[in-house]
Amino acid sequence: MITEPLLSSPKGGIRALFFIIANEALERLASFGLSTNMILYLTREYGMDAASGAQILFLYSAAGNFMPIIGAFLADTYVGRYPMIGFGCIASLLGMVLLWLTTIIPGATVPSCAQFSSICNNDATTPQLLFLYFCLGLMSIGAGGIRSCSLAFGADQLSKRDSLKHAGILESFFSWYYVISSASVFISMTCVVYIQEAMGWKVGFGVPVVLMILSTLSFFLASPIYVKPKAKASWLIGFARVLVASFRKRRIELSSLDTDELYHHRKGSALVVPSERIRFLNKACVIKNPEEDLMPDGRASDPWSLCTVDQVEELKALIKVIPIWSTGVLVSVNVCQNSFLLLQASTMNRHITSKFEIPAGSFYAFLLLSATMWIALYDRVIIPLASKITGKPTRLGLKQKIGIGILVSAASMAVLAIIERVRREIAIREGISDIPDAVTHMSAMWLLPFYFLLGFSEAMNGVGLNEFFYTELPKSMSSVASNLFSIGLSAASLVASFIVSNVRGFIGEANQESWVSSNINKGHYDYYYWLLSSLGFANFIYYLACSKAYGPCKGGQRGITGDVREGLIDDDDDDDDDDYDYDDDVV
Repeated sequence: MITEPLLSSPKGGIRALFFIIANEALERLASFGLSTNMILYLTREYGMDAASGAQILFLYSAAGNFMPIIGAFLADTYVGRYPMIGFGCIASLLGMVLLWLTTIIPGATVPSCAQFSSICNNDATTPQLLFLYFCLGLMSIGAGGIRSCSLAFGADQLSKRDSLKHAGILESFFSWYYVISSASVFISMTCVVYIQEAMGWKVGFGVPVVLMILSTLSFFLASPIYVKPKAKASWLIGFARVLVASFRKRRIELSSLDTDELYHHRKGSALVVPSERIRFLNKACVIKNPEEDLMPDGRASDPWSLCTVDQVEELKALIKVIPIWSTGVLVSVNVCQNSFLLLQASTMNRHITSKFEIPAGSFYAFLLLSATMWIALYDRVIIPLASKITGKPTRLGLKQKIGIGILVSAASMAVLAIIERVRREIAIREGISDIPDAVTHMSAMWLLPFYFLLGFSEAMNGVGLNEFFYTELPKSMSSVASNLFSIGLSAASLVASFIVSNVRGFIGEANQESWVSSNINKGHYDYYYWLLSSLGFANFIYYLACSKAYGPCKGGQRGITGDVREGLIDDDDDDDDDDYDYDDDVV
């Protein structure tokens, strides 16, 4: 636990962290509470078919995962973290209030149809859809503002007078931040979803609005005690400068001997000359004319024409991990199937007792439980037991963990395809294939093996990828490493939307139901899951090729938290310096 007493400084400290964590936790509680059951709202209140609703939610998810990247860039470069989080709170609150009003204002939605009915002619009008998209867009923008800066803004509040003490407190902050954020998502998928099922959309959407109001108040009430660092140059600017400088110097011929070139590098940097891989980028740090390229104090006269060796090598490191990163996209595509899984669960027997049934939207919480359980088992049981048996410290390598996760993810979709085939056959046998919202006698608990396997995949692949990024990228790129996984989730949502669009458009003849039909009993969602499983196994082969091409990992078994902690400490310690792009020496 965080036990450091309040700091003597009137600003920052442990007291500020409670408000920041509360802000993030309540925002996640509100936003996930809305998005989990959103597919039902779109099909029931807007008359959408299942595929169209899923595509909208894929795009909404893509925006929600990509907006934090834009938010981080704007916060780091122009506006600062405090204004960005404040803007995010207001945008999220406005989007949720407007979405809640669609449940109240007559005419904001279409007259209700039977759930997923293929004969419903009550299509939403263009103004209704535009208003819906506007609400979802505001919520995505707001999430980008809050999630892009919340963790880093919390780290800004801690004292750096005692580096060892600071590191320990920072590690505790990270741990509690992720625990509370995960708990918020779990509560939203259970309690908030249950309220929506039991009390309807007006109350069900009103609860997230109240939670978002509390989130906003929690953040702004502590405004006088926050430490508010000023914006500084972003890593994206550094990457852009390397590309621009390399292009400007594209006509320079590089010598085969490093000693024949004069390179620009940061003060105190261990990197004197660039590496030989992707040599075209080396042109960005070549000094053509010291008198023109450098200022009297050794800084670059034009940072868009002359970069440091460190900047060039950081961009090369990022390019090198991209193929491994891309293999995680299809794994995340499988995780993005919540909309179809909710439809599947809604047509199965979800009763625990004769009077209580689990809401269909709450089944996704089993994925969180499974992933958490596997992470705990791996770290606290499997690894200590394996080390005891072998008589030496034993752990899976990072690339082994990632590969296992990819393979198990593909297997989980095969299991889901088998479950769906059995469910569909039961629906046909019971004579309810023409009733899309009818419930079969097959227990929804048969979905648990799928969630069990997918949770294991996330524990291996998701954690492995994050650790891979933090380990393989330079310590100065910890903020880049923290954003790569979110970019992968955004890309996965776009890929999932592309797959559904093609399945819907090209698979399904004129007189035949599409695989992803609104009538889940007449469609062939099992074929769709088999397609994802096949893509997953192909992705595993692609990963083996990428892994072999990458070569051995350089970082061994360094922990994620340690790398994040060190990166943030280093970044914070440099806050008082000028932008590193200019604080250079000449070799």
